[in-house]
Amino acid sequence: MRQPRILMCPPDYYGIEYEINPWMSRSRGSDTSLAHQQWHKLHATLGELGVQVELMLPQKGLPDLVFTANAGLVFGKRFFSSRFRHEVRARETPHDDAWFAAHGFTVEHLPEDMFFEGAGDALFCGPTLFAGYRIRSDVRGHQHLGQAIGKQVLPLELVNPRFYHLDTCFCPIAPDQAIYFPEAFDSYGRKVLETHVPKLLPVVETEAHRFGCNAVVVGRSVIHNSNCPRLAEDLGKWGYTPIAVELDEFLKAGGSAKCLTLRLDGEEAAVWD
Repeated sequence: MRQPRILMCPPDYYGIEYEINPWMSRSRGSDTSLAHQQWHKLHATLGELGVQVELMLPQKGLPDLVFTANAGLVFGKRFFSSRFRHEVRARETPHDDAWFAAHGFTVEHLPEDMFFEGAGDALFCGPTLFAGYRIRSDVRGHQHLGQAIGKQVLPLELVNPRFYHLDTCFCPIAPDQAIYFPEAFDSYGRKVLETHVPKLLPVVETEAHRFGCNAVVVGRSVIHNSNCPRLAEDLGKWGYTPIAVELDEFLKAGGSAKCLTLRLDGEEAAVWD
């Protein structure tokens, strides 16, 4: 297995400064010290698994820059930059683009009238790109992306505002396996998943609300938010090693392990050739 490469951004300026999803509450806010502890625990865990972690410089006034998964989609040495639906997050794009350009990637943009929120809504499972739409990303944006990379794209409508990105409710763990929260999708979306992913592991509602699906896969290890015992047990039965890392400070913004990471070498389950 090649050495995984992951992009992260320290939470120096992380906080709840606005409300753009049901998880966010400015009145509740976040604990800066605890957020740092939890982020560094995730960072250390990835290092222990042999991941090469690269860092983006945090920027004052961009609290969600910490969620690097939303920066864009990596395909080989091409970086398809996100076109965010919310202006408060669109301010992140110049910093994302600059980092990838400086690190040898070709930065590409979708047309201006197409919203696309990166690996938050576009995940490979085997050779197929599964794409979440309606809440943040557009179907047309994913169709454009599929044509650009020459891959099959299967759109999945997200119907629960708490699961506003695909990576909050779906996580490929192998080319033919994924964990998911069925109730985040409409009936057609569930049918698409059942038809195209041979082995699906459903996550119970309480653990889905702890973003158990928002996990990072490194080989046979799956890093997920804490207090997801049923998911951990099921993953163990499937031959995976579950690793719980408490990330509740980031759950306050609607994010967890996957949101805090972006694979620079592509998703582990992906087939690039």
